[in-house]
Amino acid sequence: MSKVNSGLSRRHFLRSAGAASLLCALAPTHLSAAESALIRKKIPSTGERLSVIGLGTSRTFNVDSDSAVQSPLLQVMQAFFDNGGQLIDSSPMYGNAEAVTGALLEQVKNKQDLFTATKVWINGKREGINQMERSMQRMGVDKIDLMQIHNLRDWKTHIDTLVEWKASGKIRYIGITTSHGRYHGDLEQLLQQLPLDFVQFSYNILDREVEKRLLPIASERGIATLINRPYQRGGLFRKVRGKSLPEWASEFDCASSRIDAPAHD
Repeated sequence: MSKVNSGLSRRHFLRSAGAASLLCALAPTHLSAAESALIRKKIPSTGERLSVIGLGTSRTFNVDSDSAVQSPLLQVMQAFFDNGGQLIDSSPMYGNAEAVTGALLEQVKNKQDLFTATKVWINGKREGINQMERSMQRMGVDKIDLMQIHNLRDWKTHIDTLVEWKASGKIRYIGITTSHGRYHGDLEQLLQQLPLDFVQFSYNILDREVEKRLLPIASERGIATLINRPYQRGGLFRKVRGKSLPEWASEFDCASSRIDAPAHD
């Protein structure tokens, strides 16, 4: 076993390791700008690239749609697109979030690469069709890029509709989601059976259950992953609120600023 050079600083190691990981993720045309380029990943089923940071709308976008355009949400969405963001994820389950998303999209610029994602969350074929058509209207789009079956609800009914809609061009990708660990066993089976392009589940530094089976199956099956609750709905921020960063954090340009408002993700 070779010995690690004692002169290698933590800063140099972290930068080198980060760059090496990024090199593996990017296409050859991006290698020369690995440390500064916007990170995009391929959707396995098509090869289309998406920026790795998306914009979720749960809870934070559940506000009055008329006042939303005057709120900080508009600034957040504009900054998202100005910095290369693409995917916005919503759901009928999120109250007024779809309508607010649509209202904000009418106001922002630089949205030519918008990738819309929402969900069907109801029982029944006709009910599901009505809900998905209503989602398109609320978000102000003629086509949803990614339609997902939310929390596996009535998936046996909705999967047939989604396959038909994808074939006809009403949607581009099919997905399924869960934010509950109790559904992981069922989801494991569905990932191996259904014609899915995407799967969405919870994953963060403390909640790593999906590493055991779901992430490996998604990789084997060529199913793209969307990660929800990356900060445990702000819980991870609350764990470190008021605490100082360790001294070694400055070695890779990590700093913090005071945030008084509750954090959400």
